[in-house]
Amino acid sequence: MSIVAKPTPGSKLLTPTDHALVLIDFQSQMAFATKSIDMVVLRTNAGLIAQAAAGFKVPTVLTTVAEKSFSGPMFSEVTEPFPGQKLIDRTSMNTWEDANVIKALNAIGKDRLVFAGLWTSVCIVGPTLSALDQGYEVYVVTDACGDVSTEAHERAVTRMVQAGARPMTALQYLLELQRDWARGDTYGLTTGIAKTHGGAYGLGVTYAKTMFSAHEG
Repeated sequence: MSIVAKPTPGSKLLTPTDHALVLIDFQSQMAFATKSIDMVVLRTNAGLIAQAAAGFKVPTVLTTVAEKSFSGPMFSEVTEPFPGQKLIDRTSMNTWEDANVIKALNAIGKDRLVFAGLWTSVCIVGPTLSALDQGYEVYVVTDACGDVSTEAHERAVTRMVQAGARPMTALQYLLELQRDWARGDTYGLTTGIAKTHGGAYGLGVTYAKTMFSAHEG
């Protein structure tokens, strides 16, 4: 018996309502030693996923480590899309070991989590492996993460994938939330974020709309 295809999305695709986003330690002290990705690119990608989550109303946890005493403030690209939201400051390198973060995630109540932050091999590996161990489904936005070397970042991503995490990119995250250009309520939001944070793709969107009044839907 042959399989009958249906025009429905796969269950492994993210939707705005089926997950929580956790943004971890996008802070100056962590950024100074990050070598695996250009800091301008990292800040752009972090801002992209923050704006996407805020625009699509994805529940989001913002957490820092030793903000006042050592690591400094969180990137404005990450905090500005969530005006007034309190940052959860920690002492633990592993976000999952902080009771206040876990309290916030339990209150959100999502079994699917998306992580991004600095550094990949410590601050992302820790909560990813911990969440997977407790039965959560975990995605990692790998180009919104960085580490002290390319080797450190790549080994961390490999380790998380081997444990069951699903890697993705920042632009993929945005477009997966939209997924259909006919969704007019968020069309302007998605293309607007793409134009400012989507690199060459964003330039293409700007060009097409300016020169030809193009519209994907």
